[in-house]
Amino acid sequence: MMEKIPTQTGARDQLLSDLKTVIQDAEAWLRHSGSLTGDELKAAKAKFERTIVKAKDDIIRLEEAVVEKTKIAAKATDEYVQENPWKSVGIGAAVGVVIGMLIARK
Repeated sequence: MMEKIPTQTGARDQLLSDLKTVIQDAEAWLRHSGSLTGDELKAAKAKFERTIVKAKDDIIRLEEAVVEKTKIAAKATDEYVQENPWKSVGIGAAVGVVIGMLIARK
């Protein structure tokens, strides 16, 4: 059985959480940038940059996982079609008829 793509698990939630954190940090940094001193400004900037790097890493990791799962699905589909060519033709024809009927209804 095929595994679920990580977007179905906590990976998507973690990514959204990281992006919200980036936005919140950016808003806070912009609000307080006028009142921050040199060291405080450097610390805020460093925190913001760490958050952005973490979000980018999560996006890259998620993308790699999705690409890998897509390759696995494509390979499984190719193997199925090679092993069952007439079933594949029948399924394709049935899907085409259904889509054609749905389009014709509009």
